[in-house]
Amino acid sequence: MELQTTSVEIKTVKAYYTPEEYLELEEKADGKNEYHDGEIIPMTGGTTNHNKLALNLAARLNLALEEQDYEVYIGDVKLWISRYREFTYPDVMVIQGQPVYYSKNTTIVTNPRLIAEVLSKSTKDYDQGDKFLYYRSIPEFKEYILIDQTQYYVMQYVKTEQNQWILTEYDTQDAVLTLQSLNLEFSLRQLYKQINFAESVDEV
Repeated sequence: MELQTTSVEIKTVKAYYTPEEYLELEEKADGKNEYHDGEIIPMTGGTTNHNKLALNLAARLNLALEEQDYEVYIGDVKLWISRYREFTYPDVMVIQGQPVYYSKNTTIVTNPRLIAEVLSKSTKDYDQGDKFLYYRSIPEFKEYILIDQTQYYVMQYVKTEQNQWILTEYDTQDAVLTLQSLNLEFSLRQLYKQINFAESVDEV
């Protein structure tokens, strides 16, 4: 999702919020906000391409995995990262088996196997840097997919048995993305279906 630092939907009145205070405010907020170790960070809305890419991926995952022991989540489901005290809204998550919830809150999960983010100008450094660091602290997390919305380009990070993360890049429409943690593959042409790159020229 998109992060924004210039305006807020939640009217913050102090520098530090507990997770409980954040969740209470978030229930009443008009827009989405992430939580970073006491700080509330507002988010902007995504572009149409951003939305389509997340939906395309989630739809393919949901169809391919419907008879298997996986759950697919998109957009509105929050992720709690306990080591770094973070609440985020990943674009797409896949959980193997049953979700493990934060406290008794069934809108917040803690155990994704795969996470995908659609990149934007305002978030690409964060998605590839600090956010990836936070995600890597999740024991169940095995695969990270970063999708460029301005061209055919996907970065895939896969965790090995030696706890190393291996990067593979895909940059043509006929390239086949193999999701190793799910034993599933499809082409970038399928992932980027109905995407008009010209619409992403001014994306934020």
